[in-house]
Amino acid sequence: MTMRTALLIARKDLTRKMRDKSVFIYGILAPLGLSVIFSFVFGPIDSARFHATYALVNEDEGPIAEAFIEVLAALEEDGIATIVEVGSAAEARTRVERASAEFSGEEGETASAAFVIPAGFSEGIASGKGGEITVIGSATSHLASQVAYSIAHGFSTEVGAVEVAVRTVLEHADPSDGQLHTAENAGRLAEEVANTPPPVSLDDVTAATRQLSQTTHMAAGMSVFFLFFTVAFGVSGLLEERRVGTMDRLLAAPIDRRQIILGKALTSFGLGIVSMTVLVVATSLLLGAKWGDPVGVAMLVFAVVFAAMGILGVVAATAKTQAQAENFQAIISLTLAFLGGTFFSVAQTGGVLQALSLVTPHAWFLRGLNDLAAGDVSAVYEPVAALLLFGLVTGGVAWPFMRKAVER
Repeated sequence: MTMRTALLIARKDLTRKMRDKSVFIYGILAPLGLSVIFSFVFGPIDSARFHATYALVNEDEGPIAEAFIEVLAALEEDGIATIVEVGSAAEARTRVERASAEFSGEEGETASAAFVIPAGFSEGIASGKGGEITVIGSATSHLASQVAYSIAHGFSTEVGAVEVAVRTVLEHADPSDGQLHTAENAGRLAEEVANTPPPVSLDDVTAATRQLSQTTHMAAGMSVFFLFFTVAFGVSGLLEERRVGTMDRLLAAPIDRRQIILGKALTSFGLGIVSMTVLVVATSLLLGAKWGDPVGVAMLVFAVVFAAMGILGVVAATAKTQAQAENFQAIISLTLAFLGGTFFSVAQTGGVLQALSLVTPHAWFLRGLNDLAAGDVSAVYEPVAALLLFGLVTGGVAWPFMRKAVER
């Protein structure tokens, strides 16, 4: 069996389908349009970075207060927060309250939260009486307020550890040594303890992110969702030939009937590849979608088109009419898309939904892109194998029904 006849059938069908407005709408316009809409909706959320404005009242001016200010300065250098010094606790509270009521139209400087260091803070800690930093949180900036509280709590914990260490040394020292119990010596001990490296340190080794951006996820999800509708234009070709009355002429021609099936399969494959390729390139250029390594993406696209051909081929081969096939294909495409996470990510949901997603090519395609975002081409081997298995199994089921369709 040669491929010449199958290629001629595929070329004829592709030429005709490319002129069909429905193919253009389902294959390119609809997925690209929805990707653009979703990118405008989720893009600002996806690119958002935490930043807060904190008001600072330093009524102490002591060394421990200065140490706390250095902690805040480090946050400002990292771009996490903007620190604004104000003159009084009343002014700081006003700024925070103004932020809580900013939607009511009240104008003026605002702050997400405020730190108030009272007078005598450093002296109180040095003398063992203790001290406190007041955190004023905003009712509408819960995250910024929690971060402010965590900063103050972490600093107070560290200061408390130094205080306990100094007190322990002094309590176990020789009481007759008057020089040891002076305030000057206590300050020196506190400085030594503060400068001593901790016995246990944390080493931040951030793993590569195995997650697509919202823009890329929606672009990939819409592409694979509409891929099934696009491929359906090809796999239902036998039913269309029978409906318009051209099947009898094909069957009367001196050609191997397997060539007819292969020609329709090549049509489906061509439509799917063209649609996915255009969408990958268009969303990358227009929306800034990050699909990953081109070789890995090409492997995933090839495999998911093959899987879609097999699944929809079963439907087309077992349906009695083209209208029936289109209805079944739409139901199956929507169900698989929902379970596969094309509309929302199911990778972190766990439970039954995540388990069910593994029986859909959509989930394996998106999983492959997620893995590719954090690795090289080898990361997509497993998803590609799963997608090819989908195509082989369902294609094997569809084949005898297809043979029967061209023999009757």
